[in-house]
Amino acid sequence: MRKNIFIVAAAAAILLSGCASKKELQSCRDENKSLTNNLLTTREDLAGKNARITSLEEQQRGLQQALKAAEEKYNKLQESLNQSLKNANQNNISIEKLVDQINESNQYIRHLVEVKSKSDSLNMVLTNNLTRSLSKEELKEVDVQVLKGVVYISLADNMLYKSGSYEINDRAAETLSKIAKIITDYKDYDVLIEGNTDNVPISKQNIRNNWDLSCLRASSVVQTLQTKYGVDPKRLTAGGRGEYNPLQSNDTELGKQRNRRTQIIITPKLDEFMELIGEAPETK
Repeated sequence: MRKNIFIVAAAAAILLSGCASKKELQSCRDENKSLTNNLLTTREDLAGKNARITSLEEQQRGLQQALKAAEEKYNKLQESLNQSLKNANQNNISIEKLVDQINESNQYIRHLVEVKSKSDSLNMVLTNNLTRSLSKEELKEVDVQVLKGVVYISLADNMLYKSGSYEINDRAAETLSKIAKIITDYKDYDVLIEGNTDNVPISKQNIRNNWDLSCLRASSVVQTLQTKYGVDPKRLTAGGRGEYNPLQSNDTELGKQRNRRTQIIITPKLDEFMELIGEAPETK
């Protein structure tokens, strides 16, 4: 009898131990799943921040180049002034006029830097507003960059169009509405919609080749922005570049996929900037 009781107790202990192990295993699995999700989210956030850092670095390089050119111009004028001071008796250049030219040039350089800084700041605000409004899923198919003061929004073809077609699909509606709002908010910006394809030949009814396809796709986006989202058509331009502006080689499927894209190019109207250039003081 005592032997039987001992056997039952031992069996119960084994069963309880097995249950505890299963619970611990499930707990470890849940914790591992949570850590994996946190890792994926952190990687996505890091990729977004790295993209913004790259854009800021590009702007910084552009401003440094402008400042370097301004410094070189200033140094040349300063050298001219020094030479005039050394040869005052033999030089017909008016020292006072040269000083005035230097002062005017310095003022012009300050205005030039202010306009450049203002343009870059507006583009960064526009880019940040756009990336914040897009979801993580949308950001996987939308690439936003600022290069030399111009905002480039690149959208994959399968996000915008029905397969092998230039008709806008239902998936694109929400993303285009967000882009349209940004365009509408910044009324002083011109917008170019540019279609691009891979090098695979296409021949369908009313589509003779990739030139036609890229132009028709750009036109579809332009008309959608105008008719559905109220963007002023006077600010919009539709263009196609066919297969002749690839991002990568068309030798791989991934390269072809990258090349099949539509770019929305947002450019500030730099009338003030051009006027300043036109009013630059003449130098000898």
